[in-house]
Amino acid sequence: MSDENKALVHRWIKEVWNEGREQTIDELFAPDSIAEGIGETDQEVRGPEAFRQFYRNMRSLLPEVHIQVEDTVAEGDKVVARLTLEGTHTGSGMGTRGTGHRVKVRGVVILQITGGRIVHGWNYWDQLAFLRQIGAPAASPAPTVDRFLEHGR
Repeated sequence: MSDENKALVHRWIKEVWNEGREQTIDELFAPDSIAEGIGETDQEVRGPEAFRQFYRNMRSLLPEVHIQVEDTVAEGDKVVARLTLEGTHTGSGMGTRGTGHRVKVRGVVILQITGGRIVHGWNYWDQLAFLRQIGAPAASPAPTVDRFLEHGR
């Protein structure tokens, strides 16, 4: 089962993200599925239609997004994938207009698979690096260690 689940995750990344095949969302994302850690808020995304909204927003920001699967590990009904996302920021959203900046961020996702479909996803991306690379206003430079230590005195 683990090899089949890993293959499903690879297919999801390839078809949905790298090939832009939106119809694969309906095929592989269960009707009552939950995705956590995506989008601009901490809200859970529930079901294919809500995921499709997130997906369209991301593809409008990075139309030729490419996600490279670096590693996958599977146990039971879960697959952990270490990923690298790359693209060119040409669309609007997240407080910015398209900048033409290349972005490259790393992330880890954990996907729970039941009956050949994704039923739950936990997403951990370096969102601060992403926001900085697209020049989003909320991504102002982090305070230096010296300023942090000085503040604590």
